[in-house]
Amino acid sequence: MELSKDWYNTEFEASEQDSKHRPPSVEYSFYTAVKTGDMEAVLQNCNADSFSQLEGTGVLSRNPVTNLKYHFVVTAAMITRYCIDGGMEPEQAYRLSDFYILKMDSCTTIQQISSLHHVMAKDFTGKMALQKKSSVLSKPVMQCVDYIYSHIKERITIEDLAAHTGLSTSYLSRVFKQNLGVSISDYIREKKIEKATHLLRYSDKAIIDIANYLAFSSQSHFIQVFENFTGMTPKKYRNKYYRAMW
Repeated sequence: MELSKDWYNTEFEASEQDSKHRPPSVEYSFYTAVKTGDMEAVLQNCNADSFSQLEGTGVLSRNPVTNLKYHFVVTAAMITRYCIDGGMEPEQAYRLSDFYILKMDSCTTIQQISSLHHVMAKDFTGKMALQKKSSVLSKPVMQCVDYIYSHIKERITIEDLAAHTGLSTSYLSRVFKQNLGVSISDYIREKKIEKATHLLRYSDKAIIDIANYLAFSSQSHFIQVFENFTGMTPKKYRNKYYRAMW
């Protein structure tokens, strides 16, 4: 009975204040932009810092930081389900969502939560843009992309991918380059360095451990490849970006 009484009191106060939630179409358009890989629309939303402007979104906690945290969880859940509906592999989507929610849990300011939201939105959008691009790729190239994603911690060779797809190395190399515009070896290095940037930003792993984790032949080789792709050494990258949002 107490809950019912509280509810009716809340309804009365809301009516007195004429408090209205904004149309759901506003949120739907953002989630759809993420789902379709529309990075331009998502960047506009992030640059306007729309996420932290909570007028019309409802109060989930009287504490402003906790309130925004609850909204972050709701947004992460919605983005995850929209992206799964758009073709993202469910396990990848859920793990990505869990990752960002756990990161958000340690945030202590509204700015930190808002900044992390922008990183999350752009990360999901980028992956959906790749998903969209992948939909027009040939089957063997898609098989290669999936294999590389699943075996990123291993040393991957063209021979491995040829055996996986049942094609010759020369034919597979030609088709891959036609589809993605880069060689297989360059694509593998690019994906390993992309993984390395995430580890440098969000983990305390030593550089030598990251090099070993991603199956580089040596730390010096890892540093050389990393610098070729990013324009800076792993150490400088970590110094610049390590938990920069915090």
